[in-house]
Amino acid sequence: MHLATCRTGKVFILYDADSVCDAESAPQIGPSLFDPQYWQHAGRVVGQAPGRGSSLFLDVGGEQWVLRPYRRGGLAARISTTRYLWTGLERTRAFREQRLTAHLFAQGLPVPRPVAAGVNHHGLSYTAALITVRIRGARALAERLADAEQELLERVGATVRRFHEAGLDHVDLNARNLLVDDDDKVWLIDLDRCRLRPPGAWREANLERLDRSLAKFGGAEAMAAIRRGYACDDAG
Repeated sequence: MHLATCRTGKVFILYDADSVCDAESAPQIGPSLFDPQYWQHAGRVVGQAPGRGSSLFLDVGGEQWVLRPYRRGGLAARISTTRYLWTGLERTRAFREQRLTAHLFAQGLPVPRPVAAGVNHHGLSYTAALITVRIRGARALAERLADAEQELLERVGATVRRFHEAGLDHVDLNARNLLVDDDDKVWLIDLDRCRLRPPGAWREANLERLDRSLAKFGGAEAMAAIRRGYACDDAG
């Protein structure tokens, strides 16, 4: 993976040169990469994910991409749902998530391959979007809870442990950010605001957040098996 940067006017892009160059139907590096209308006019939008950001699934030939705009929630959304305070390019949420995802991907951890992060600078604020490779056949753990076997749940715990051992504090570890593909491989997505940290109490806080999420989706009993997988000495 080779991360490169480019600028077109007020738009800054941090991209994986290999992913973009290999895509058969992608536009040239530029703002159109992050423009939903571009993809819609090209007939390349093949689906949409649930959630605040309305992520789009894009057909680029040999693979599919996920285009996810950054959207605010909570009280901040009353001011703006799309704009964030500009404090420097490398401190933007998109660039930070792109670099973190690339770092974890390079270590062989199960995260989607990052494609590009785009930031549009508007004076004191910015808007942003992120593109990653779509994981084929993946479903959220929340959708698998009803028929999830103990082995799969333990694999979820072992996967979380792998990320913790790598130092990842996932600030929104929940049953929708853990995906399971057709081969029952577990993936972790949505690294917005996440960071690398030394071992600490944040690990248990991550697990407690996941526990609350499972209960929300009617799968509170699954946490026991997830914790067994997490505690296993040969996790991962």
